[in-house]
Amino acid sequence: MKLGGLDIGTTGCKLTVFDENGENLGKAYRDYPAKRAVSGHEIDVSAIMQGVYDCIREMAEQYPDLAGIGVTSFGETFVMTDEAGTPLHTAMLYTDPRGAEECAELVEKMGRVRLIEETGLNPHEMYSVSKVMWVKKHLPEVYAKAKHIFLMEDYVMFHLTGCACIDYSLASRTMAFNINHLHFSYNICEAADIDIELFSKPVPTGSVVGTLTAEVASFTGLSKETKIVAAGHDQVAAAVGAGAFDGSVAVDGAGTVECLTPIFDEKPDLLAMSEKNYAVVPYVVPGKYVAYAFSYTGGALVQWGTETFAKKEADLAEEEGLSVHEYLENAYSKRHGESPTGLLLLPHFAGAATPYMDTGSKGAVLGLTADTTAEDLYTACLEGVVYEMALNRNTIDACTKLRFDKVLATGGGARSKRWMQMKADVLNVPFVSLKTLDAGTVGSAMMTGVATGLFKDLEDAANTMVHRLETYRPREEMHEQYEALYERYEKVYEAVRPLV
Repeated sequence: MKLGGLDIGTTGCKLTVFDENGENLGKAYRDYPAKRAVSGHEIDVSAIMQGVYDCIREMAEQYPDLAGIGVTSFGETFVMTDEAGTPLHTAMLYTDPRGAEECAELVEKMGRVRLIEETGLNPHEMYSVSKVMWVKKHLPEVYAKAKHIFLMEDYVMFHLTGCACIDYSLASRTMAFNINHLHFSYNICEAADIDIELFSKPVPTGSVVGTLTAEVASFTGLSKETKIVAAGHDQVAAAVGAGAFDGSVAVDGAGTVECLTPIFDEKPDLLAMSEKNYAVVPYVVPGKYVAYAFSYTGGALVQWGTETFAKKEADLAEEEGLSVHEYLENAYSKRHGESPTGLLLLPHFAGAATPYMDTGSKGAVLGLTADTTAEDLYTACLEGVVYEMALNRNTIDACTKLRFDKVLATGGGARSKRWMQMKADVLNVPFVSLKTLDAGTVGSAMMTGVATGLFKDLEDAANTMVHRLETYRPREEMHEQYEALYERYEKVYEAVRPLV
């Protein structure tokens, strides 16, 4: 049996195929253009759909016996369509500034506390409902023709199956979904003056929403019996793909963005979490929830450091047959061993994410001297990202007690032994590197395997598809060294922000 995991991102989509033993058989990828203008950030969802079709066709040529495809996507971005699913406008990305006034209007009508208690979100214009309000106000002819409001997961699944369904985790990114009763909120839709029937039907994450239409099956080369599974918001799919199913573990996604995803075995204090800008999202396991703690610059900051300060080192690394990251880590170890740099780097090079959500914040490096080297700055980039994650972990713990005693690490950053050991030492908890770099497609395929009957449940799927590589355990001496620096790091944002 073959399983597919389809991951829809803001710049491209990929379809990865796995066999019944969890082996990665290959993937197809297509990118698509995003339009960014002064007035807003937009994306052509027809290009997304074309990319999806192209990926499916490419993999169907090799694996026409795909039993099912799990669909996961980024959140918030929506599009209004006609009855047939034809877009009526260019979709607004979550980064689009439009909707701020409408969000304020909704807060005034509903009250901030009531919105938080229903949605698990701190009200913000990034969420879909504010932008839907904007469209109705400024593009009334579009709203009048609309028969569907789709986010990207349900938009794609509708075109594949003809069924308008959205899973709970992605529905929650609209800020119109009641996470307590797991349905779209009549109260919020009434206050926003939006027809609740335009939204897709909410279904549990991991549900089969339908099979391919005859037309789609014909031009993709797959069977009409191929099942399409709602695999949820991308961070939820990644948590599943890491094999994290209860509060004893958290997931660290070390990609372009660094994201720590803790799991809660019961609903945490929504008001306390929202005060620090943490979203509480229904998880694939009924009755459990996840939250997202993230930094806009994870791997992106490390890449900036190498490209800006290590051009000579990149050439030397190539001569030695090493990556520039390996070269810099080796060079630092030769000079300083395991010792921290002593530098304090605030990783807000693209603004601050949680817990501040301050787009105006800037990056900073404190403690530079004439002896500071490229490898020092590179290592400081690693440290800054980890300190920011420690700050998030401690902030969430103060809001509602966390109990994870292990972190499962995915993404390209999990390949760096020094970074993994550093994370274990700073957060004082074991970090486990996973074989897969792309947990989102693995999680989507795992949910598809359960939905198609290949696996008994998600834990059974994890036993087959999730492969742990190495465990990095915290070292007391190193934790004490980092902790002394982290206590100073906690003060950096408040000290620097008034100056920039």
